[in-house]
Amino acid sequence: MKKIFLTIYLIFFWVAMAIAAVNINTADQKTLETLPKIGPSKAQAIIDYREDHGAFQAIEDLGKVKGIGPKTLEQLKELIEL
Repeated sequence: MKKIFLTIYLIFFWVAMAIAAVNINTADQKTLETLPKIGPSKAQAIIDYREDHGAFQAIEDLGKVKGIGPKTLEQLKELIEL
């Protein structure tokens, strides 16, 4: 019985994560600001970067944005999508 509940929990967890993911190629500033460690200036930097360089091709490209280092990128990986 515990395995069934654990399986159901994990399924709901992954579905919720997929639904809640923020698309960094289309999100507006307010939506980007909902991400941890992303305030107004970093959100604007993300928008500026994609306007200057085009859409992000990989999640790791977010690390090219000024102010987003490896630690922040690692925290965001599970919360964002392309």
